[in-house]
Amino acid sequence: MAQPEQPHSILQVTGRDRVGFLQNLVTNDISAPGLHYTALLTPQGKYLADFFVLHRPDDLLIDVASEICPSIVMRLNMYRLRADAQISQTDMDLCCGLGPIPPDGFADPRDPNLGWRAYGRQEAGAINWPGLRVAHIIPETGIELIPERFILEMDFERLNGVDFKKGCYVGQEIVARMKHKTELRKGLRQVKISGSAPIGTAILANEKPAGILYTQYDGLALAYLRFDRIAPEMVAGSAVITV
Repeated sequence: MAQPEQPHSILQVTGRDRVGFLQNLVTNDISAPGLHYTALLTPQGKYLADFFVLHRPDDLLIDVASEICPSIVMRLNMYRLRADAQISQTDMDLCCGLGPIPPDGFADPRDPNLGWRAYGRQEAGAINWPGLRVAHIIPETGIELIPERFILEMDFERLNGVDFKKGCYVGQEIVARMKHKTELRKGLRQVKISGSAPIGTAILANEKPAGILYTQYDGLALAYLRFDRIAPEMVAGSAVITV
């Protein structure tokens, strides 16, 4: 059992309008009980934040990276208007684990290989998060997932983070258009790496910008690439990148 890769904060949403309020803002359908992975976008369809929503009988819990928690609270309160929905911070602990899911745990909805999440526990252990994420191509808040990115480029459909049938939410028209009417020209990919380079290093192909290097582990890495510039061999600083 372990903590998440980076500190997370747990918000509680109460009030009779809590489900409808959040449902109208986020990319996934969070109307059913259970744990959901979702995102909040700008009106232009670009990434603002990703988080988990635990739908419980009497409230919703929002499990979000602590570094973006204040901005998310501010954004949600901006949209709240007259809705009967109150957002408060809790001191609840988050515990993550691999293997059998305990009675109070919930399977990570992004990928079965990421194990489970439980709320209200304090146990801590060690999980090799960079290795897991690179192996299964999972972007992380503040690393691969940064403002101005489009969530479909970051594999949100594969990660069960977007629902194309739920109806309107902030940025929905752009996401739907990218899904049905355009072909993605950029995206997150796993690459092989010889050597290493700092996260955020530009990847060059034939001396032209081809992408950005992110999390690295054991000869593999995550990279945000321009598909039209992928070459058999590319460089990121002193590291050699191959797809």
